[in-house]
Amino acid sequence: MNSRTHLGHQAKKRFGQNFLHNDAVISDIVDAINPEPGENLVEIGPGLGALTEPVVERAEKISVVELDRDLAHRLRHHPFLSPHLTIYETDALNFDFAQLALEQPLRIFGNLPYNISTPLIFHLLTFKDKVKDMHFMLQKEVVERMAAGPDCKAYGRLSIMTQYQCQVFPVMEIGPEAFKPAPKVDSAIVRLVPHKTISKPVKDINALNTVCLAAFNQRRKTIRNSFKKLLSVEQLESLNIDANLRPENLSIDDYIKLANFIVENPAKIDENADSKLSRRAVKAALQKAEARSQK
Repeated sequence: MNSRTHLGHQAKKRFGQNFLHNDAVISDIVDAINPEPGENLVEIGPGLGALTEPVVERAEKISVVELDRDLAHRLRHHPFLSPHLTIYETDALNFDFAQLALEQPLRIFGNLPYNISTPLIFHLLTFKDKVKDMHFMLQKEVVERMAAGPDCKAYGRLSIMTQYQCQVFPVMEIGPEAFKPAPKVDSAIVRLVPHKTISKPVKDINALNTVCLAAFNQRRKTIRNSFKKLLSVEQLESLNIDANLRPENLSIDDYIKLANFIVENPAKIDENADSKLSRRAVKAALQKAEARSQK
């Protein structure tokens, strides 16, 4: 049996499959989730059921979202799990999680494929108003980025977009040996709890994302240069933002101010944008930055 085969299933690279097999780690993760009967639990990527079984033992019923048809088939015919599962054989990146939250808020968990973790987190955040909490296994570096604050190398778009919408709690770190096949990176569990209220709301979440993309696309540049296609130095100064700082030096509140200024002053943005680059070109550049950030 080769190193990519576990419990008779060949791990598929295109799905980013790494299966948990360490019982102590599994127990610690389930304790962190703390599932209870009657809760609206949803697992993304149940795989071979390492987390699914102990969660079902506590919660009785859960929904699962699984893209791999072979694994979905195994779950449908699993002698213990099958009666306790509602299985959605589909891509979580395109799944409408709101349809599962008609009566109760969601408690979402899973060992997420590391190759799509960032875009999947962004997709899940669009359903934050339907979610009680989320627990995910991610690459350790991603968890560090989610939890990072200003003046830190790990601080960036993921930090800002996640922390604006959720409380971020790193729970535990996990070594490669807990998986089969073993990944080449360390892993970590993170707990995300959506904010019930936001003290300084952004007027358009897409504007906040746009500002973050513009800032961190070339993070070693000063704010003056990062935003020259969106904002003038005078506009930055009017917001009490030092144009000589770097993107990592600005707080989340600063990015909220920038996003709200763009929403409130579209005409001024057009007037002050770099004359060599049209608004359409700015949008194209941001789309390219978005694609790079999700790889």
